[in-house]
Amino acid sequence: MKHKLILLLGLFFLFSAFKADKPVITVFMIGDSTMADKNLTGGNPERGWGQMLPGYFSEDIRVDNHAMNGRSSKSFIDEGRWDKVLSLVKKGDYVFIQFGHNDEKPKADRHTDPGTTFDANLRKFVNETRAKGGIPVLFNSIVRRNFGVAADAQTVKAAVNQDDFRKDAKHEPSAAVKPEESKKLIDTHGAYLDSPRNVAKELNVPFVDMNKITHDLVEGLGPDKSKELFMWVAPNTVPAMPKGREDNTHLNVYGGRVIAGLTVGAIAEVVPGLAKYVRHYDFVVAQDGSGDFFTVQEAIDAVPDFRKSVRTTILVRKGVYKEKIVIPESKINVSLIGQEGAVLSYDDYANKPNCFGENKGTSGSSSCYIYAPDFYAENITFENTSGPVGQAVACFVSADRVYFKNCRFLGFQDTLYTYGKGCRQYYEDCYVEGTVDFIFGWSTAVFNRCHINSKGNGYVTAPSTDKGQKYGYLFYDCRLTADAGVNNVYLSRPWRPYAQAVFIRCNLGEHILPAGWDNWGNKDNEKTAFYAEYQSQGEGADPEARASFSHQLKDLKGYGMETVLAGEDGWNPVKNGNELLTIKR
Repeated sequence: MKHKLILLLGLFFLFSAFKADKPVITVFMIGDSTMADKNLTGGNPERGWGQMLPGYFSEDIRVDNHAMNGRSSKSFIDEGRWDKVLSLVKKGDYVFIQFGHNDEKPKADRHTDPGTTFDANLRKFVNETRAKGGIPVLFNSIVRRNFGVAADAQTVKAAVNQDDFRKDAKHEPSAAVKPEESKKLIDTHGAYLDSPRNVAKELNVPFVDMNKITHDLVEGLGPDKSKELFMWVAPNTVPAMPKGREDNTHLNVYGGRVIAGLTVGAIAEVVPGLAKYVRHYDFVVAQDGSGDFFTVQEAIDAVPDFRKSVRTTILVRKGVYKEKIVIPESKINVSLIGQEGAVLSYDDYANKPNCFGENKGTSGSSSCYIYAPDFYAENITFENTSGPVGQAVACFVSADRVYFKNCRFLGFQDTLYTYGKGCRQYYEDCYVEGTVDFIFGWSTAVFNRCHINSKGNGYVTAPSTDKGQKYGYLFYDCRLTADAGVNNVYLSRPWRPYAQAVFIRCNLGEHILPAGWDNWGNKDNEKTAFYAEYQSQGEGADPEARASFSHQLKDLKGYGMETVLAGEDGWNPVKNGNELLTIKR
């Protein structure tokens, strides 16, 4: 047995090291302002489509955006920006190349000519990327929002110049465009659109026709609706631009997200090696401006009420989001997916005064509240950072059919509150830590392959199962550990008389007391609570010394996970994952 344990530990560390050393593919981006990252100061809503691209890839892809406002292929090279990117490229990396807007400009420090100097610069990017073992991908320019009848030279020149001179918004409504002028876009790029396509064909390089993608989008929306994609900002609405903006070249948050989403679909078609890393989410939350929202609550609020038969998916990018989050009952079918390092955090606690000077209480202390049914969370950390100050909840769950996968719940006392009566919750490969009663409440909750860690002496669970409820807490194949010096921990004590907790094939650390179970100082609880184990393992497994009112199960009849969670609707997350049920009221 000892040798098997050593072998398993060795394999664990081997695969852990493999995961840590797994190479990340970098997508380098070079181009102009339509692609570039933007300064967020003053609530600036401008975004480059490349700035929004990370929200469409898995974490196996790292986007390193070097695109810069006002640069042409020529000035990008002359300023040494290309040399810097090239020095970073390694074998297997990608370089996305998109120029044209500023190559069209007449100034000598930026101007190139399609067919000659522009093409030569594109060839340089391609050939030098390949020499480093990288994979170049060429893009042509996104469309300018330029509706009209004829592409006369003056109109095109004005549209090109507007790239550099962003126009303040008019305080009076603009003169109405004639109906016949509102149907078609006037092309302003000319032969600059052909150069990337021609060089791609010549050198056998993947090519993405972003001009067609954006042309079809913008023209399809029409002259009014298409403004929602671009930097049309009303005066006195954004601190960064108090006079407003009328800009037909540069994208806003919504436009950047939409166009990045359309583009990544095209990328997956012409670059099959990247297709498996593409992800699509309804909303992205990111502190660096690469998402639809900066806060998780904004994303939750944007979910349509009672959106049926489909999940609303929200990606939470890396970061600590210090906000008190509420997912109301009307926001059903939400999937909250975190990148590594996505943390939902707050620091309330029971004895902390609210705005009226009253104590918040245990229920009022939570960092996150979940009331909506069919909620799913993956790779999210829920934490309460108030420390060892008494009751301080990290996650309060009062909803049915809630599924947590690979999530972490961090706190001290009362970390995870399974509040909802008659509700079912499923925790798979999760980590829960705390000191006293750090998993507690009324719900039926199944913990499958979870890691439960005691940070101090106390009680792992405190169920308050209602009388007549068939199941309370069930732990399957879980691992119970403790911080150094912790050596006096019970598996459970009954918060209410009919508490239920069953541990099945769990590995119990030496911190678990021989008695295992506590009656909360009330002998009568021993007659009504149901505490049991089945094939416990580890140094804390001691069936002979367990409290006399507890049970050692002989078999698992009636205790299969699918049976426990089925309820009356047949919910089965063990088999079906986060698949939605068809529920009729």
